[in-house]
Amino acid sequence: MDEHDERGTTMTGVDPDRLDDQQLMKELETIHRTRHDTLLYGSNDALRAHNDRMAQLEGEYLRRNPRRFVSPGRTREGARERAAGANGGRAAPEGASAGTPVGKWGPGTTGGPGGA
Repeated sequence: MDEHDERGTTMTGVDPDRLDDQQLMKELETIHRTRHDTLLYGSNDALRAHNDRMAQLEGEYLRRNPRRFVSPGRTREGARERAAGANGGRAAPEGASAGTPVGKWGPGTTGGPGGA
């Protein structure tokens, strides 16, 4: 039987709490690698199943690693400090950094996906 068994529209797999640490990390790496394609090209059912499985795996990782290292730059406070430093002490507009155009496709882009 495959590690992931698809029955109908429900993705099943090994219960995350039954995976050893190495297997859990492999599963997390795989699901994060396939996320973008699932979002862009998967059916609503596939995306829902992907969301459910990702939540199960991430939840198990967080349960096992409650005191994991959190980079200061990956917090709201760290982001505010970066924005203030890059903007001469003033906070940049939400979603933007100093001197970076904000276009339809987000900060730093004006010409759409792949555009500059």
